[in-house]
Amino acid sequence: MKDNLIAPSILSADFAKLGAEVDNVLAAGADIVHFDVMDNHYVPNLTIGPLVCDALRSHGVTADIDVHMMVKPVDRFIPDFAKAGASYITFHPEASEHIDRSLALIKEHDCKSGLVFNPATPLSYLDYVMDKIDMVLLMSVNPGFGGQSFIPATMDKLRQARKMIDESGYDIRLQIDGGVKVNNIREIREAGADTFVAGSAIFGAAQESDAHDYDSVIGEMRAELAKANNA
Repeated sequence: MKDNLIAPSILSADFAKLGAEVDNVLAAGADIVHFDVMDNHYVPNLTIGPLVCDALRSHGVTADIDVHMMVKPVDRFIPDFAKAGASYITFHPEASEHIDRSLALIKEHDCKSGLVFNPATPLSYLDYVMDKIDMVLLMSVNPGFGGQSFIPATMDKLRQARKMIDESGYDIRLQIDGGVKVNNIREIREAGADTFVAGSAIFGAAQESDAHDYDSVIGEMRAELAKANNA
């Protein structure tokens, strides 16, 4: 499997000093900036848009920005996020009228593309587009809010997705999002994930200590991942 990547979700960051938060978490060893876009339509919450992505790039963030679009319709925002500096753009198949066309649009704008699967969304959407995606993102909570608990049934779905990716022969990352913590990240890795979104587990723990010490949280996650059977 691929190297482990840790992707802090800035949904849980302190937005009053977002640039510094992102700088600090990357300096602590994070790999990707996970950027949750919610539209109060596809999901029951409203968050951030392309201007914030552009602001992070202008601030000096050079790491990959992984834009997870929980919006409907999808195609309207793909060019905007590509222009704002997105590296990956992933979307939910239920939110696109033409999945293949949306994936192609992402590629046309020189971004990596991916599909996102809610807990009850079948992986069968992948059957005809494996050659067009760079990322499969499995939601281990229902999308819309941070701080939710991991849904255990996602483990079997992870194993199924891992098998599909391996058998396809394509270079595709398998990402997990929702309730990822130090005490379950090893098991999640062993089920097949290689990219780990964590919001409150990273930002929340550091903020509660008033130290904003992201090194210890990310270090503990790395230590658990190193113990995984298939690391």
